[in-house]
Formats: sequence, structure tokens, C-alpha cells
Amino acid sequence: MKITILGCGGSAGVPMIGGEEGAGTGLWGTCDPTDRRNRRLRSSIVIEHEGFRLLVDSGPDLRQQMLANGLTHIDAVFYTHAHSDHIGGLDELRAVNRVIGRPIQLLATAEVLAELRQRFDYAFRPWEGGTFYRPAFDVQEIPTHGPLKVGPLEGCIFPQKHGWTTSLGLRLGSFAYCTDVESFPTESQAVLHDLSCWVVGCFQREAHPSHGWLGRVMEWRQQFRPRHTVLTHMGPDMDYGQLCESLPEDVRPARDGLVLTL
Repeated sequence: MKITILGCGGSAGVPMIGGEEGAGTGLWGTCDPTDRRNRRLRSSIVIEHEGFRLLVDSGPDLRQQMLANGLTHIDAVFYTHAHSDHIGGLDELRAVNRVIGRPIQLLATAEVLAELRQRFDYAFRPWEGGTFYRPAFDVQEIPTHGPLKVGPLEGCIFPQKHGWTTSLGLRLGSFAYCTDVESFPTESQAVLHDLSCWVVGCFQREAHPSHGWLGRVMEWRQQFRPRHTVLTHMGPDMDYGQLCESLPEDVRPARDGLVLTL
């Protein structure tokens, strides 16, 4: 199984819009702007196994991410939740429809589907064949927890607390992906043991009401004991070089384009 980190930034990316007017430098926080590993698009991954590709979230940077990683086809898309930085690039998937010549399998909870249909109503009209002038999907409503099978991939999904709302975590084999989470319900915690690789959201160093932060993620590391932990959904005070120098060897920050092989 191959996992490609398409983006590992928070909802505003790194750098964020701002800075000196006309300078085009953006807001970097404590991140070193000369280190390209600190340039972060919005968080998303692609999981590939036996030629099948599952996209997890389609943020507003999806076109750029697909091109940067040489990707042309996706077989299915799974949505963790309906915040804009995770669904805003849905329309870009019409290009994938043209490549594969069919609707894309779309997996989401009833709550997320309702939001998608409200915001992208045109994309959920029945596809009647012909050209793909808009996205087309084969929709599969999924529960908030339980087993998941999509293509050759088998695993489970589980709920996560994300501030005042919820998101979904995903486990496939010994790999788990948990973005946009600040705590786990008791029933979800059992899923997070015996992991070879855990990609988990870690937005900043200080405590945050709706995202994991460095101290909390290190507590989770002690609790669940994954063999490798990769930090994602990082904000502008999470400098790549500083993190590598200060973290244990089994914990590393992600970077856009990072490939993990299990």
C-alpha cells in the first residue's frame, strides 16, 4: 500500500495570505520561508493499492496537487468531513471523470452528503452519459463507524471529535489517517492500537479547541504506541526543520509530496 501526502497544511495553508502589501510573501509564522518543506497545501492524501486509488478529501488545492504528483486517475473519494478546506476542490474531479470515463465512487456520511449536495448541487444530478462538463459520482452513504471496503482496500472508519463538530478517521491495515481531530471517543480509541504508520493532525504547538496540538499528539503517541507517527494539517508555527530536530525519531512532520509505503 502506497500513501501520498498531497497536502499537509491547515485550512489556510502555509504561507497564509497576508504580509506586506504587494510583497507576495504571505504569512509564515515561525516557518522558514526558504525551506520548501514548509510550503503546505491543504490536507489530503491518496491511498493506492493493487492499482486502485482512493482520494481522501478534495480541498481547494486539488488540481495543483494532482499535477504536482503526476496523478491522472482516482477511483474513489472519501470525505472525512465537510469543512471547505476538505471539500472545496470537488469540481476539479470532473477532469478525473474524463480520464476514467465514468462516475467516481464517492463515500461520505449522510451529514456530509447533505452539505455536499447543498454546495455542489449540480454535481449530484443523475449522470446520463456523454461528456463530463461537470463532476459525476456514484454515491455511497457510509455510517460514522464500522467496517469499510472500497475496491481492494479493507478497514474501518471511526468518529473523531473536531471541536463543535465531528470528523471521520480511517484505518486500512496497519495504517490510519486522522486529520482534524482534538479528541477520540472511547470506542474509537480501540482502533488506534498496533499501527505501523499513523498520519495525524497536529495544527500547532499550543493547545487548540478543535485540532490536535503537539503536546496532545505526543500523549496519543504514548497511549497508542504507533511505530511511526507523521504529523499533518500543520499551521505556520510548525517549522519543518525545528520539528525534525526536537521530535523523537519515530515522529516526523509530513511534507507535501511525501510518499509512505507499507
